[in-house]
Amino acid sequence: MNGTAHSVIVVGSGPTGLLLAGDLAAAGVRVTLVEKRPHGISNLSRAFVVHARTLEQLDARGLADEIEALGKPLGRLRLFGGLTIDLTVLPSRFNHLLVLPQYEVEKALERRAVEAGVSFAYETEVTGLVQGADGVTVQVRRGDGEPGELSAAYVVGADGMRSSVREAVGLPFPGRSVIRSVVLADVRLAEQPQDLLTVNTVGDAFAFIAPFGDGYHRVIGWNRAHDVPDDEPLGLDEIREIVRLALGRDFGMHDARWMSRFHSDERQAPHYRVGRVLLAGDAAHVHTPAGGQGMNTGLQDAANLGWKLAAVLNGRASEALLDTYEAERHPVGRAVLRSSGGIVRMAMAKRPWTRAGRAVLTGVIGRVGPARTRAVGQVTGIGVHYPAPRGSHALVGRRVPDIALDGGTRLYEALRAGEFVLILPQGETYKSGAVRVAHWASGRRTALLVRPDGYAAWATDAPAEGGVKSTDFPGEFAGYSLR
Repeated sequence: MNGTAHSVIVVGSGPTGLLLAGDLAAAGVRVTLVEKRPHGISNLSRAFVVHARTLEQLDARGLADEIEALGKPLGRLRLFGGLTIDLTVLPSRFNHLLVLPQYEVEKALERRAVEAGVSFAYETEVTGLVQGADGVTVQVRRGDGEPGELSAAYVVGADGMRSSVREAVGLPFPGRSVIRSVVLADVRLAEQPQDLLTVNTVGDAFAFIAPFGDGYHRVIGWNRAHDVPDDEPLGLDEIREIVRLALGRDFGMHDARWMSRFHSDERQAPHYRVGRVLLAGDAAHVHTPAGGQGMNTGLQDAANLGWKLAAVLNGRASEALLDTYEAERHPVGRAVLRSSGGIVRMAMAKRPWTRAGRAVLTGVIGRVGPARTRAVGQVTGIGVHYPAPRGSHALVGRRVPDIALDGGTRLYEALRAGEFVLILPQGETYKSGAVRVAHWASGRRTALLVRPDGYAAWATDAPAEGGVKSTDFPGEFAGYSLR
């Protein structure tokens, strides 16, 4: 394992793998990103929504403004049953949903990864791996068919639902197929839909339409009454019929450049870490497309894992810090399974009593503030928080918004250094190289320590006389020395 003590192999060059690899390389870790496909960004990706919390994470990497300029913001989302979700009330700089194809996100993340120094190994398929006391050896098959080996201190599987890394460590992927025979197509439309995102369900039919921005629209549809295998031939007439059933008309769709049929699963690995091997994104959890949470959840997995893995490899934390990745993100994956599955089941409610239940629930979400806030927070990621030690300040484990800092800067600009940020009352000082120091632009007296992923690690409303000292922090943050 010579020369691998400070290195990571990331398997899978989708959004999750690209963000993670870029974070690690930016922190000085040697990273090899392994991908079995040839190099290229595919426009056949299914994700079309970037949520507020993901945009905040991209902002902490200097990418959000670029991404925002490419997409189309949507402040209100109209769903089934007349339910309208107002996103403009989100406590975020990004108080909207961004309609943007996944490949645009991948382009930005790939460029960042290349600039940070990530080494790419395309047309390289993982066929197995062996863990040792000091690292992992990964067996691969290259594009020419020749076998080979790669070694690193850690391996992260971000290689999707059929993860070779997950299979290699023997982790099951329990769950089930929720929807079969979902159809996808990229088409041109003779009529433009009234809404930026068009979605509805009628009877057995569901349809979703979103623009690519290049004259084509992505159509997703499902007809419960037409349940056929994934390899059943698919024609444009079938897609038109599903859209007419769900939306009342087919908008004159024509010139399909791509069509496909697939099934949607709900699955989650029981663990996200096995020794020196970790899972992220679809390799760890898959859900229905409802709510557009798949890509977003994977990117937030990567944001949680990257700084922790870098801290361990850079000697600033013990391996115990890696256990917090599963402890924090596994419950989030489980919650996304519940919420996305719940949306699908409500949308496709068939029996009179389930439709009545849907009407009651949508009414509650639409009229009751706390219920609406919780639902919007779950889907957008803004409401996600992590467990805090008993007796901690109320902010610990919570997402920290983009606080205005003294000098005209913002918290998420300060987080671009990839370090903890200590926000102090004006006039207070802290002398240590372990954290980055900033001050509130307001007169607030709270001292707040923010993790590199934008969550609160420690806080106090009453700094000790003489200001905050290193001894005020917990001696260790799950193995990360803050002193």
